[in-house]
Amino acid sequence: MLEQLKKINSAQFVGIMESLSDPIRINILELMMNGEICVCDIVKVTGLSQSKISYHIKILKDSGLISDRQEGRWVYYKLDLEVLLNIQNWMGNLIQSSKNKRNSK
Repeated sequence: MLEQLKKINSAQFVGIMESLSDPIRINILELMMNGEICVCDIVKVTGLSQSKISYHIKILKDSGLISDRQEGRWVYYKLDLEVLLNIQNWMGNLIQSSKNKRNSK
């Protein structure tokens, strides 16, 4: 289980968990489930201001949950699947370890 955490350093893991604690950021991540998206499209869907979306995008990007690429004057954001898979594996290991401990009693 600790081996999996080595792929995500503890500061990044804390940042990820903190970034997942806001409903706006969860909504933004859900919008990215369909692929890349720009802030202007997130603004259209959510009705939130560009500055508010940019604030939340920065937190998600700093945590490593999303990445970006620039195309001309537009920046497109997408989920970082490697980070999400590392979290999924860590959670799976946590669950499996817990099940194993219960079954051995």
